[in-house]
Amino acid sequence: MLRIHFTAEDLGRIRLATGPDPAWEALLSLHVLGARDVDLDVHAWRTRVRSSLDVASRPLLRLAPPRGYSPDFLTPAEGTTDPDAAAEAIASTSPVRLRTDMTALAEQQQMPSWADALASGRPAARRGLGTALRRYHRQALSPYWPQIAATVDAELSARARSFLTGGTEQLLNSLHPAVRWRAPILHVTYPRDQDVHLDGRGLRLVPSYFCRGAPITLRDPSLSPVLVYPASRGIDSLRPGGAVRKADALDRLLGRTRAATLVTIAETQYATGSEIARRLSISPASASEHASVLREAGLIDSLRVRNTIRHVLTPLGADLLEGRAAASPVGAESAPTRGTGR
Repeated sequence: MLRIHFTAEDLGRIRLATGPDPAWEALLSLHVLGARDVDLDVHAWRTRVRSSLDVASRPLLRLAPPRGYSPDFLTPAEGTTDPDAAAEAIASTSPVRLRTDMTALAEQQQMPSWADALASGRPAARRGLGTALRRYHRQALSPYWPQIAATVDAELSARARSFLTGGTEQLLNSLHPAVRWRAPILHVTYPRDQDVHLDGRGLRLVPSYFCRGAPITLRDPSLSPVLVYPASRGIDSLRPGGAVRKADALDRLLGRTRAATLVTIAETQYATGSEIARRLSISPASASEHASVLREAGLIDSLRVRNTIRHVLTPLGADLLEGRAAASPVGAESAPTRGTGR
């Protein structure tokens, strides 16, 4: 059991990720690659990637075994949505952290010959790690990133609604069946017994497409606290290219500008009308009109945050972008207004 201990300050310092975290998706997808049994919706992805994995990326499988400990340095606690920035942060890990984490990994498995160079923080080894991560993301994750992002964004939208309607208690209790909030402790079903005392640092919540079992956290309690949990909205089998990029089909169904509005809302978490207007080069009034139609069709929700209206994708909207609800009876515009499409 994992027990996360909150103070009153921590309840006000809960933060939701702004999108999929490339470092966590890389680590957890490596777990999927190394596992014997996987969920059906990632089976085809696993087969494709395992059969063609870049030789430079294969050492990552030894760093991220499917069971047991994976080094904390592979998932920087600060988090980022930029894959290159994530790879750079990991490659810049301090020698002390590298030595600590690699020693812990060596306690559970035999390490390859190159591991000592990485544990020692040698520049060439760290550059090689960064290269491996970038190549892995380009090959194994980037072709599927729009679908991964749509799944995570739909989950974030659901959690935002949970908070707005039921506050912190409903947010924490709705994360996952393995998570239970019993104030002031968050109880998580976990493969090992662990206590994390937040002590005013707050908690970052990160939904993940590739998190397939119980929620997961960092082992070192001194690092910035994070809880990664399975995204449960819009899950579907991964397909190269991702359905978010199916612009032609969306254009025919919704009209060019309205389809572009939906995609913009999917790609811009909590998008405002002015943000939509700026990205699509349309007037704010036009952006508001398209958002209203999408909301009436159940494809987006509009939330008031202070004095601003922000738009988020609904599970139905995520399904449409993933190609699973193309026949849904949604309204289509007769003629697109001025602007660009996707």
